[in-house]
Amino acid sequence: MTQNAKKFTKKGRTPARHKSGPAIAALHLLSDAEMRRIAEKIFKLSDADETEVEIGVVTDALTRFANNTIHQNVAEQVLNVTVRTVLEGCTARATTNKTDEDSLRRVVAVSKALAGSRPRNPDLLPMPGPQKYAKVSRYFENTAHATPADRARAVARVAEMAEKRQQTAAGIFTTGVTQSAIANTNGLFASHCQTRAEFSITILESDSSGWAKANAPDLDRIDPTALAQSASEKSVTSRKPGEAVPGKWTVILEPAAVLDLVGFLFYDFAGTSVADQRSCFNKRMGKRVMGENIILHDDVFHPLQSGTPFDGEGIPRQRVLLIDKGVPSNLVYARATAKKMKSKPTGHGFSLPNDYGEAPMNLVFAGGNSSVDEMVRSTGRGVLVTRLWYIREVDPYEKVLTGMTRDGTFLVQDGRVAGGIRNFRFNQSILEMLSNVELLGPAVRAAGEESFEMVVPPMKVRDFHFSEVTKF
Repeated sequence: MTQNAKKFTKKGRTPARHKSGPAIAALHLLSDAEMRRIAEKIFKLSDADETEVEIGVVTDALTRFANNTIHQNVAEQVLNVTVRTVLEGCTARATTNKTDEDSLRRVVAVSKALAGSRPRNPDLLPMPGPQKYAKVSRYFENTAHATPADRARAVARVAEMAEKRQQTAAGIFTTGVTQSAIANTNGLFASHCQTRAEFSITILESDSSGWAKANAPDLDRIDPTALAQSASEKSVTSRKPGEAVPGKWTVILEPAAVLDLVGFLFYDFAGTSVADQRSCFNKRMGKRVMGENIILHDDVFHPLQSGTPFDGEGIPRQRVLLIDKGVPSNLVYARATAKKMKSKPTGHGFSLPNDYGEAPMNLVFAGGNSSVDEMVRSTGRGVLVTRLWYIREVDPYEKVLTGMTRDGTFLVQDGRVAGGIRNFRFNQSILEMLSNVELLGPAVRAAGEESFEMVVPPMKVRDFHFSEVTKF
């Protein structure tokens, strides 16, 4: 155990979880009544045609480690109050981090001044009135009240394991709480509180590395030791990497790799994107463009998802079938986009004003029954990919992406992992990739580095195009 880890876990200095103490006292959550009072103060100070208030409270604590040693522990709580006013069809918003009356009066005045300087928006709709929301439960006491000592104990176990294996561990362990509320002068009020935990680790050796990451509202769903063991084993297996020839390969993509590729599709499902002719689904709606085994929903209510049950205007989110057996079937809409495109809002709009309209933020892919091990056993020759990075879009209409593999790329030979290989650069259409999926594993909540968290399965894909080999 490293010295920094020891000092956090020394007997007599470790506060018990859920007990009172400095780490717990720092957590202050606003009640709905408190948030309503802030909004009502603002409404009384505003003489705009309409006024909207958004309140956000983020409490985050982070433990960072490198070289098998904790080197940073930070925590912060940030409050933001955003006011949007409407004056004769013009709208703007302003933000403050204070709730005293003078600060609230100033933020209202700034919002009105900004609205008065903007051109009239002909598509602006009246603010919605009261709504009904389905309940989602994403607040966990164990996550909200995790202490530095809790995180340090987990990191200490990981660091000790890495040292015994003569490896170097680096990463982060973070826990926190997010509160959000929206209210307006037409009677709407919505609030949501959820927790968040994340653990990410990279295990390094002289010529290899391994990586693992998990994110969940419930801290108990994250096992740092298991993640570290997985990263460690990947680093060991990829020692002395060989070099494979670029070309079209059968690939087995672990969930993090799938996530960072398919995440680039999310805005293509926006009504605004299609209306502006910026979506890869323009002229493809209702036509099969992926394999029949591809089914995709946007579903904030899925048990592995996170997020609010309402959008940036306070409209209830709906579960939307986006891809039905390879066919793009539906889009998501904000209120103004829905009116323009003669559809119905789906509760996916962003806070106004914005240039993007809407997007699905809770993507859930249907999975299958094949494990990654089964995919490997069924492959004569292929590549197993842990994750990807430095991904960039080459062709937005064919959805061609380029990027590189990282932290665990392996040659699969005769149904087994034969060893590590140097990383590849890829150049691949995601539409083509999703047309060539041979096997799907169970869908899991995945975390990557290039996209937001979503529920995706591992995939076995044929004819994935690796364009060149890197030098590492």
